[in-house]
Amino acid sequence: MFFKFFISILLSIALTNCNNGSELEGTEKMKTVEYVDLERYMGDWYVIANIPTFLEKNATNAIESYRLNSKNEIETTFSFYKNSPDGEKKEFYPKGFIVNTETNAEWKMQFLWPFKMTSLIIDLADDYSHTVIGVPNRKYVWIMARKPTISDDLYKEILNKLKIGGYDVSKIKKLVQSWD
Repeated sequence: MFFKFFISILLSIALTNCNNGSELEGTEKMKTVEYVDLERYMGDWYVIANIPTFLEKNATNAIESYRLNSKNEIETTFSFYKNSPDGEKKEFYPKGFIVNTETNAEWKMQFLWPFKMTSLIIDLADDYSHTVIGVPNRKYVWIMARKPTISDDLYKEILNKLKIGGYDVSKIKKLVQSWD
């Protein structure tokens, strides 16, 4: 069982990284936000919606937590409950590496050594209340907020920006965020 899981992770990461560092032909290079204040960005982010990776299918109450360590790396905890808020809790601990230190908006996330996936902060509220993280090939995206919900108007605005940016928004799925 573990071997199958390990191979699945390895294949998923390898396939995701096939275009790592390059853009798909016919698509415009994805733009990041101008600057991310890392101290303000650290902490908990509720995953509002995403184009899920195989690990995130049927995830509920998903939270991505960031902490900057002494080496200027981002210690990450990604947790969620499988299938329902009462389901089995899953936790993963990828590490983030800041690639562009002028903007702090381009990271490499490492879920499994030696593979790293480019993550781009492509939207960020001025008050750091919500963010959007994309990948260069537009295969995945994460809409996250400091609270478990965002307004319908804001969600529609984010989806519109993603559509203009070349994402297939029909693939974006809202996650259940149900906290007692």
